Amino acid sequence: MKNVEQVCDEVVKWLRSKVEQANKKGLIFGLSGGVDSSVVAALSKRAFPENTLGLIMPCHSNKEDEKYAHLIAEKLNINVKTVDLSSVYDEFISKMDSKTDNNLAQANVKPRLRMITLYYFAQLNNYLVAGSGNKSEATVGYFTKYGDGGVDIAPIGSFVKREVREMARFLEVPEVIIAKPPTAGLWENQTDEKEMGFSYDILDDYILYGKAPENFKNRIDEMNKKSEHKRKNPEVFTLDNK
Repeated sequence: MKNVEQVCDEVVKWLRSKVEQANKKGLIFGLSGGVDSSVVAALSKRAFPENTLGLIMPCHSNKEDEKYAHLIAEKLNINVKTVDLSSVYDEFISKMDSKTDNNLAQANVKPRLRMITLYYFAQLNNYLVAGSGNKSEATVGYFTKYGDGGVDIAPIGSFVKREVREMARFLEVPEVIIAKPPTAGLWENQTDEKEMGFSYDILDDYILYGKAPENFKNRIDEMNKKSEHKRKNPEVFTLDNK
């Protein structure tokens, strides 16, 4: 990234423009304690110093993540609200007729409950929902459809993970947040890189420069192809495409 300060300034201007166009008052976002949500929080606070709200939404989550979320909130002086979704999740799962060993199907309920919660408070406050997805995640479909992918605007969606970390350092996000292993917090000891099967450095190099070891290149291409539906609006049947 050539000029991180200029990039951050442009994102802040864009955020103000999008909120104004939507006739809204400010921005709401989830605070997970990770670097992506921290950067979105910092940019949102710059754009709307008095009209930002961060939601901390534990759902059988690691207590460390909540601690980091409070750390960035205090650092940036962001208004936060904690909504514990654990009991809501338990009640939902208990109502499902089918028992399953599909961990991912159950785990994806968590980000979808968070999406519902964000939109509830967004409507109460007349805010837009700002997502924390980045380009690296989007490329391989590493997000939950209608979960963390269910947002109004994506301020860091065109930046790969290493660029987000660069922005984080400029925005003075605590280094402990920047350096910790990225995780979606879907289950205990889960990390992004372990689940994807390769590092963000490998993924970012492939996205930016088209370079990667052949085995990883093939896996990234396959993940990109399989997740194409997640990056598109729903397909609509028309008589023209029958």
